[in-house]
Amino acid sequence: MWRAMFIAIGVTACILGIECLMIDKAVLVERGTSQPVVNGVATAAAAKRELIPPDWAPWSLLSAGAVVMLYSFTLPKKWSG
Repeated sequence: MWRAMFIAIGVTACILGIECLMIDKAVLVERGTSQPVVNGVATAAAAKRELIPPDWAPWSLLSAGAVVMLYSFTLPKKWSG
């Protein structure tokens, strides 16, 4: 069970790191706004939140995810408790 959890955490961190490499910023629009979306762009009245990943985030997430996945492979099959 622990091995699967650590593998999942490592894979998630690696995927987030790859996503941060590919995007410059992410714009989150509040759900339930009554403002229409025109050509994939929300109108100015909708509440927006921009997430701009720092330069260190992609490589840190990728390396941390890789280390966690490598750690998960070194865990013993069954822990004696």
